[in-house]
Amino acid sequence: MEEGQTYDVYYDEDGDFLEITFGEPPENEGTEQIESGIFITKNTDTDEISAVGILNFKKRQYILKEILQKYNLKFPLKIAF
Repeated sequence: MEEGQTYDVYYDEDGDFLEITFGEPPENEGTEQIESGIFITKNTDTDEISAVGILNFKKRQYILKEILQKYNLKFPLKIAF
């Protein structure tokens, strides 16, 4: 991630789904479920991660920090409910 990068955060309260996107969406992207209810979207040309999605987020808030660390992603905000 580059310094000054933009982020978009989307949360669907009814579906309890959180998605964080990093920068502009790539022209070519693909999404994979890395474990039950956890999704990673990557630029298919560079393999850079462009988004993280977590289903049932309120019950699994801790997983966001784990994913960010695992994939060496920087996110400047703390999320709390």
